[in-house]
Amino acid sequence: MVQVLICSAGEGVPPEWVLMELQGEIESRENKPLPGCVMGDLHYTKEGIPVLIIGHHILYGKIVRLEKPFAVLVKHTDTHQADDVVEMGEGTPSTCYLVRALIKKKIIFKTRPKPIITNVPKKV
Repeated sequence: MVQVLICSAGEGVPPEWVLMELQGEIESRENKPLPGCVMGDLHYTKEGIPVLIIGHHILYGKIVRLEKPFAVLVKHTDTHQADDVVEMGEGTPSTCYLVRALIKKKIIFKTRPKPIITNVPKKV
């Protein structure tokens, strides 16, 4: 039987993250990878409705509570004896998973993006 050790990543309760669900694809204009890039701005109305602004487009969404929450885990391998890691035997590296965050809610953007149009003065 394989035993997997899951530890808390710090003191207290791990932070809560929110999952975003979008319909369709998001592509970069420069065809470069998206990780690490700013995608847009997320705002909330006074009523608590999420609003996502990407470039010249706006999306309205809703917040949904997940039936089963997710845990974001980070694999941690240690070859030395640590206080919070239990080794399986002499000289073998131990592996544990640290809980980085919990995901209990997601924001769903179902509708197509609407263009943001400003007032353009008519030519005289």
